[in-house]
Amino acid sequence: MVRKIRKAAVIGSGIMGGGIAALLAGAGVKVLLLDIVPFNLTDEEKKDKAARNRMVEAGMKATLAAKPSLFMTKKDASLIELGNLEDDFNKLADCDWICEVIVENLEIKRNLFKRIEGIRKADAIVSSNTSGIPLAKISDGFSADFKAHFLGTHFFNPVRYMHLLEIIPGAETKQEVLDFMAKFGEVMLGKGIVWAKDTPNFIGNRIGIQGIGKVLQAIMEDGILPAEADALFGASMGRPKTAIFGTADLVGLDTMVHVADNSYNLCPTDEMRDTVAVPEYLKKMVANGQLGNKTKAGFYKKVKNEAGKNVKMQLNPATGEYVEAGKPSFPCLDAAKKVATLAEKVQTVVYGDDKGAKFVWKCSANAMTYCANRIPEIADSLVEIDNAMKWGYGWEVGPFETWDMIGVKKSVDRMKAEGLAVSPAVEKMLASGATSFYKVENGKRLYYDLVAGGYKPVQVSETAITLAAVKADPKKVAMTCASASLIDLGDDVFCCEFHTKMNALNGEIIDFIGKALEFVDANGAGLVIGNQAPGMPGAFSAGADLSFVLGMAKDKKYAEIDAFLMKAQYGLQNARYSSFPIVAAPYGMVLGGGCETCIGSADKMVAHSELYMGLVEIGVGLLPAGGGCLNLYKKMLNALPAGSVKEVDLTKYYISAFMAIAMAKVSMSAAGAVANGHLSAQTDRIIFNRDLLIGEAKKEVLRMVEDGYAPARKEKLRVVGGEGQGMIVAQLYNMLNGGFMSEYDAFLAKRIAFVIAGGDVKYGTEVEEELILKLERDAFVDFLKEDKTLARIEHMLTTGKPLRN
Repeated sequence: MVRKIRKAAVIGSGIMGGGIAALLAGAGVKVLLLDIVPFNLTDEEKKDKAARNRMVEAGMKATLAAKPSLFMTKKDASLIELGNLEDDFNKLADCDWICEVIVENLEIKRNLFKRIEGIRKADAIVSSNTSGIPLAKISDGFSADFKAHFLGTHFFNPVRYMHLLEIIPGAETKQEVLDFMAKFGEVMLGKGIVWAKDTPNFIGNRIGIQGIGKVLQAIMEDGILPAEADALFGASMGRPKTAIFGTADLVGLDTMVHVADNSYNLCPTDEMRDTVAVPEYLKKMVANGQLGNKTKAGFYKKVKNEAGKNVKMQLNPATGEYVEAGKPSFPCLDAAKKVATLAEKVQTVVYGDDKGAKFVWKCSANAMTYCANRIPEIADSLVEIDNAMKWGYGWEVGPFETWDMIGVKKSVDRMKAEGLAVSPAVEKMLASGATSFYKVENGKRLYYDLVAGGYKPVQVSETAITLAAVKADPKKVAMTCASASLIDLGDDVFCCEFHTKMNALNGEIIDFIGKALEFVDANGAGLVIGNQAPGMPGAFSAGADLSFVLGMAKDKKYAEIDAFLMKAQYGLQNARYSSFPIVAAPYGMVLGGGCETCIGSADKMVAHSELYMGLVEIGVGLLPAGGGCLNLYKKMLNALPAGSVKEVDLTKYYISAFMAIAMAKVSMSAAGAVANGHLSAQTDRIIFNRDLLIGEAKKEVLRMVEDGYAPARKEKLRVVGGEGQGMIVAQLYNMLNGGFMSEYDAFLAKRIAFVIAGGDVKYGTEVEEELILKLERDAFVDFLKEDKTLARIEHMLTTGKPLRN
């Protein structure tokens, strides 16, 4: 039997249930979303289906309105059928997976599952998204067949964006069911799978709430304010900007207290149980309705000052009063800004001697020992704990990876010297001669088994390729420079990886691409263009190095700029017409030059579903001049059936390309990139799991080689010329008069229209690609001679935001 999920049911339409339904719909699965019938209906309303569906309709409305969007595209909502648990319950009999996401009440859950047990079809999988109630209690007394198909599937909010999916086997769950759900979650839903045990709060929340709980108590002990703690536990420690207290406000303080109470009440033998006891000041905040972002006041809130500007305030837990947050700083943080790597930053903060550094050390030492003591209670390996915190809490590195950065022996020696608790398992590891939790041997990443002792391979999907692990073998790095590397992925396939800040393109990368093409032509079968920036969504490439461009413009080195652009254009065009297949693997931010690299050089793309792709150069007073104008228009035409270009109305595709560039359209998902024309539904692929991106791109290269790859042929391009531009000019006039764009935007857009049109030639003229490339370069250089463009670039570099002038 081949198991498939053709239709799934989600019971509970709150923000979590709605998010799961939206994710399933984005993966192409039909969804039945059910919720209760409201309790307070009038006799007349009880006969009205719309009134009976009021709860689920409200849930779907909230899911559709959520920001950031929980849907990849709003069209996915058409795959979701709404209903209630009385009128539509029988429809569950058609579902292959039934996922419960209702209130955390054991009796209510058991009553629901008893009803489901009586209607589910044979082999239907049933799961609970509970985070606090043991699965054994939920399924106690149910049939053997129900238990064999019952498990926990714990998603994290917001479901679309959080990579973590904890799978919790029941004592009697079939291995085949577990294997299938893990594969479905990883491949179809794009989640990182962590195997948890049926213990309170599972892994992510058990570890997360303990770490937060310790900080909540320590700020009172050490006189640290929330904004100070968040600065200390932010980027320099590989954590999100929201760190501790910002995250608490985001999640909701009532939710956080619920998770903490679960750990405290359900883990009576936990040696650090006291660290999750909710402080009195937090209890008062919840009682006062200070719940965080949802009530616009928690640990932080915003108020308007006398000048009418928003000022961020923070709660002083000692007084209960709000004070201005400001921009906290400590000597350890100032020093951390001056070092390059995350490991150096972590060491600088933890081993500093100021008040902030000592606070971080105290909390970190406690958390590290706690994590080590939880194995094998909550997970069989430290890898599961690291992955849970990276994927569920947005940490750049997990607690054991952080501990390696700090130095295991050095930190344990300090713990002992200060009389702090040390995990016996870690002491035993050090006594064995092992000094780190992870190491790489022969290109494979190994972890230390704290239970059995010794190193074991980190288990990953067969498709997953970790570039850092591959590069650990120097023989796998074919070429490298400060900005890029060429990595041997095996099977004669290589990967061109960028590693500048935000993977921005510079002159060194452009030169490197040319050398990489020559190397692969002589030594390989194909090329992947991809990288693996940490965090979600990350940046495949945030565009060109603007400071480099601005410097040349201020020095009036226009000939040098033109030469640089020509090198970039022909470098990417040469890649497109190379003798071997090239696949780009974009994800996250793919802007400006990053977008041009993908649409200009690659035969096809394997893109991550979270794709924010666009040609945004007009925002800094420029236009795409790395072949972006040419290749976006060409990509749209190439999507047409063979031989039909001479018969279609070119203006439709011309206007689409112009609007995408002139309006700086950026997709909010890969599906949106298809709608904008940056991705092709015919040739490009979308996958949901970023961990598999490089591996899937490699597969595409090998598939094209196997199919007998034939290089693309350079052909002339039909353009709309002066006639097509007329419509754009008229539209620009209307938008300018209506106040929808500035005069300078209109000036830039008119020139962009001229470039994409191929200049002033006649409609339908076939032009060489070089003509449009020349028009791109000329316009780019001319724009750099304008003071307003220079002002836009400077503003972007200073503030990170576009200037409308």
